[in-house]
Amino acid sequence: MAARATPPSDSVERLADALHAASIHLLRRLRKADGATGLSPARLSALSVVVFGGPLRISDLARAEQVRTPTMTPIVAALERDGVIVREKDKNDARAAVLRATAKGQKLMAEGSARRVAGLTAALRDLSGSDRATLRAAAVLMNDLAKSIP
Repeated sequence: MAARATPPSDSVERLADALHAASIHLLRRLRKADGATGLSPARLSALSVVVFGGPLRISDLARAEQVRTPTMTPIVAALERDGVIVREKDKNDARAAVLRATAKGQKLMAEGSARRVAGLTAALRDLSGSDRATLRAAAVLMNDLAKSIP
């Protein structure tokens, strides 16, 4: 990762920089538990979109993952082979197919989420009640903030 050319000068910009860095570091630490799924990060990310946003077409999945459809095609094929998604005919367009998570895919995502939450729970237990209260309030603010970003 390239170093920042100049540090942020504005206090709001410094806060944005600190939140960005903290969020990335926290997510990277929690993602270590994802290895237990047996899926690559790209497959796991695509499965997550299908589980929580599906059923959807492969083009919609590619757009959600910010890749082109040809890039998504082998990922979807692998997820089908893994038995975590299925391709079904689109009820509105007989030429198209939609992707739907299987029970196995939904279970895999639920277990992965539970592992991440368990890791975070263990770390939170080591904090003081005051620090946990601060983070509780910050979580509400961060969710609100996320909704305000286009």
